[in-house]
Amino acid sequence: MPVITASRLHVSLSGEPIIKDVSFQIGRGSFTGIIGPNGSGKTTVLRAMAGLIPFSGSLMLEERSVSAWSPRRLATRLAFVRQSHLIPFDFKVEELVLLGRSPHKNLLSSYNHADFELVGSALRLVDMAGFSSRSFASLSGGEQQRVFLAQALVQEADILLLDEPTTYLDVHHQYEFLQHVRSLVDGGITVVGAFHDLELAARFCDHLIVFSGGQISADGPPGAVLDANLLARVFRMNAQVHQTPEGSLRIHYETPLT
Repeated sequence: MPVITASRLHVSLSGEPIIKDVSFQIGRGSFTGIIGPNGSGKTTVLRAMAGLIPFSGSLMLEERSVSAWSPRRLATRLAFVRQSHLIPFDFKVEELVLLGRSPHKNLLSSYNHADFELVGSALRLVDMAGFSSRSFASLSGGEQQRVFLAQALVQEADILLLDEPTTYLDVHHQYEFLQHVRSLVDGGITVVGAFHDLELAARFCDHLIVFSGGQISADGPPGAVLDANLLARVFRMNAQVHQTPEGSLRIHYETPLT
C-alpha cells in the first residue's frame, strides 16, 4: 500500500522546470532509493515530499496533499535529513539533537526525561554517544552529518527522507548507518533516500527510482533496474553489472561515454 503517491508532479525553481510531470508510488514500510546523475532532480523531489517547495500536479501523503499538511503536523510524520546544513550559531551536540523533538512540543512545553533518553539512544545509534557536550562547530563533516541523522531519529517520524545520507561518512559509518536504517525499515518505517553510490543503493534499498533530466528513466527492484544499458544511457558510463552469489550487485566501471 503506498504511503506517498505522485501523479504528474511538476516542480520549477526560479522559472526553470526541474521535475517534469513524473508519477511514482512509495510503498509503506519500504526503502526506496532515488538515483541519477547530478542535476537530475533527486534532491528537488525529496524537498517537494518534505513540503519545503511548491509543486503542481498531485503529491499525496496517504489521502492528503503534502501542501495541505501544516509544517508541525507534517514534521511528526516525516523527517528530512539534508545533505548540508547552515547553523546560524553554535550548539552543543545534545542541544541540536534535542531540537528534533520540537514537533512534539507546544510553546509552553519543556523537554523531559523521556526526551533526553531518546537523544542519548539516537546518539548511541550513530556512534556519537561521547559527544553530547561537544560544540557542533568543533566536529568534522562526517561527525556533523551523524548528529543530524540522530536529530531525525528523535523526531520519531514514520517516514524518513535522506538526501545523500552517507556524504562525509567513512566506509565503516556508511555501512553501519545504512544497516541501522535497514533495521528501521524492517520494523515498519518508510525510508526514501537519494544516493550517488549505486552499489550502496542496490545493497540496502528494496526499490529504485532512476531520475534523468527531471524525468523517471526506470523504476523497480535494483536487480531489474541496474544494468549496462541503463548505466550507459543515464550515467554515460561503459560498465558491467554482476550479481554475487549472496545476491548483491557489483558494478565494474570501465570508461566514460562522450
